[in-house]
Amino acid sequence: MTEVFRLTRPVEFNHCDPAGMVFYPRYFEMISATIERFLADAVDYSWQDMGVFDGGMGTPMGRIEVRFANPSYLGEALDFDLTITRLGRASLTVAIRCSCDGQTRFDCTATIIHARTGGGSSAPWPEAVRDRMAAYLIPSEPTAEKTSA
Repeated sequence: MTEVFRLTRPVEFNHCDPAGMVFYPRYFEMISATIERFLADAVDYSWQDMGVFDGGMGTPMGRIEVRFANPSYLGEALDFDLTITRLGRASLTVAIRCSCDGQTRFDCTATIIHARTGGGSSAPWPEAVRDRMAAYLIPSEPTAEKTSA
């Protein structure tokens, strides 16, 4: 069974526009924070452990796509549920669903790259980290075999 990483955070004043709704660029900060907490809390591989400021590794964003469904408002508690849809040698694609009381606020697909902070070249995930990530990987659909007549 696939594990789901959940981060719950309140909508704060600094997230909102004058109407009291989350200003959409703030969601991207929340997505980044969810990925950071996932790496640190769920797979025990924080940016500090990577040596992000010391010429070590980092996780730059390779691609992100967000589908907004409903607005969020000041004071609400948002749940960010993260699963892995693809675990590559040196990259990771996650699905994040943001919801409040069961109502979807947005769905996100994001790909991060495990890369050297100095030169930017990708590098394989450490094996122990990759093994811990596998618990959050959604099994891919089996492909139907083609039969010839």
